[in-house]
Amino acid sequence: MEIIDGNRISAEIKEELRKEISRLDKKPGLAAVLVGENPASEIYVRNKKRVCEEVGVYSKVFRFDSNTKEAKLLSKIDELNRDDRFNGILIQLPLPKHINEKKVIERIDPIKDVDGFHPLNLGLLLAGEPSFVPCTPLGIQELILRSEYEIEGKHVVIVGRSNIVGKPLANLLLLKNRKGNATVTVCHTGTRELEKITNTGDILVVASGRAEMIKGSMVKEGAIVIDVGVNRIEDKSRKSGYRLVGDVDFEGVKDKVRAISPVPGGVGPMTVTMLISNTLKAYKMQT
Repeated sequence: MEIIDGNRISAEIKEELRKEISRLDKKPGLAAVLVGENPASEIYVRNKKRVCEEVGVYSKVFRFDSNTKEAKLLSKIDELNRDDRFNGILIQLPLPKHINEKKVIERIDPIKDVDGFHPLNLGLLLAGEPSFVPCTPLGIQELILRSEYEIEGKHVVIVGRSNIVGKPLANLLLLKNRKGNATVTVCHTGTRELEKITNTGDILVVASGRAEMIKGSMVKEGAIVIDVGVNRIEDKSRKSGYRLVGDVDFEGVKDKVRAISPVPGGVGPMTVTMLISNTLKAYKMQT
């Protein structure tokens, strides 16, 4: 069994990005918009800003309190769309319940939509002409390929159908190119006989949001497993009182698979790195 090391692969890509950015006349810029005081969102935004600094991307965080009106947030996005300091705009999700996420995402200029969530960019991916691909699916693809596993011709089973991971990943790996060309099956919590289907996957990607739901009996012998989930479970032996686990029962599957991504240290670092990659891409498109 091999560990697919997201930290190592992420570091490789960041160094490639840093070298390319150092040769540019102007730094690419990323604007991050944070609404409210969600502790997890604070951590994510801080990590993204840190990686920007590491590779030479100019970044700025725009903070709003949790009671901010939707109109004020939309007005800020309009302003950022016009601001040529910023090639990419990131809206940290989730937003407070009184703000319509769909409306906010649609307000971003698609050429600055480095998260790849705008309907235009999702539509281009579906049409086989991708512009910006959501960062986690893009990171998963890079994680597999840079670990020297083939995607082309393989059966990829995805557990999870979100607009952030499952659906865009399925369309990305279906593309007729050397990085895709797979046969893809998408499952979810409503799938009947889930175990039968997951057992057919040469590559199994799990983004179900349920801690350790994929057991050893659900994985094909010699499969490559990508665990997207991050779940906190109680662990009184730890100072924090909890530990992080994925959507895959790591101990239960590790002796059966060819390779597996750990949690933490697998997909997570790749997501942030691909955000920077998309920001550089946006810079090139705009200049």
